[in-house]
Amino acid sequence: MAEVTVVFADLTGSTGVFESLGNAKATQAITRLTQWIGKVCEAYRGHVVKYLGDGVLVVFPDNADSVDAVIELQRVHRDRIRNWPEHLKMRLQLGVARGEIVEQDGDCFGDAVNLASRLSDLSGPDQILATEAVIDHLPSDTLIRSRNLGAMEIRGRVESCRVHRIEWQSEVASESFTVPASLSMSSQPKPGPAASIQLSWLDINTAFVSSELPIFLGRDNDAEFIVQDPRVSRRHARIEWRAGKFYLEDVSSYGTWVRFSDSAAVVALRRQECVLLLQGEIALGAPFEDFTVPTVSFKFVDGKVHLQEK
Repeated sequence: MAEVTVVFADLTGSTGVFESLGNAKATQAITRLTQWIGKVCEAYRGHVVKYLGDGVLVVFPDNADSVDAVIELQRVHRDRIRNWPEHLKMRLQLGVARGEIVEQDGDCFGDAVNLASRLSDLSGPDQILATEAVIDHLPSDTLIRSRNLGAMEIRGRVESCRVHRIEWQSEVASESFTVPASLSMSSQPKPGPAASIQLSWLDINTAFVSSELPIFLGRDNDAEFIVQDPRVSRRHARIEWRAGKFYLEDVSSYGTWVRFSDSAAVVALRRQECVLLLQGEIALGAPFEDFTVPTVSFKFVDGKVHLQEK
């Protein structure tokens, strides 16, 4: 078996394009985009394994080539859709994983293939999520910036996977960016044993000590944090404390969106989970683009559970 880097590229927003343009024109537009994705990857010495509707599966023998390719895809695609009508914009979400694969009958199989697909699903529009092996195999002098998101539970896998977000936007700057040589378990900030997470919505501010978790956010009266909005499921999202981190899991009908205070990038969750880092916001039932969406702010604090109403 050969060790390679696998990239899964997926287009978001294609459903709206079909509604706006109709089946024939939408299919043509999506096909042109996926073929362009394939050509860019081939220019970086990638091999297109297959096209999957609005997705593309690509294998790269060289790890650095794969990362260069996905960054190029995001940068060029952002510029090309900048002036498109909002309802026609299809954004890229990318998953990258490294490992051994088996090639058979023109297809490929293996844990890296499954991981790349799952990470593509977990990433939000304009995001690149990669496994730790991808970051570790970059050259020591790389200028690629990434953020360690910690261990994530990946559906279908027994073991959790350490995931990194590749920060491809040249204009973004953050003290929390890391490069492979400096990544270590001890360098990542972890809430202490008395850590709490504070949730805020409208005039309600509630903090929950880690020992009191898990809790549910939802419109049901039994939820620990109640958000009364018709788009919010009775039990919409679950927050738990695991291995020294706060995890948010979507258990809703319509999805949950997360963004952190240091980045405009969004993590879209549909029956999936992510680690909550720093502070940020959680949109329940609709993406942040809908200015009416119920949005819960979160941050880490120390101390006991308290309830404060302004």
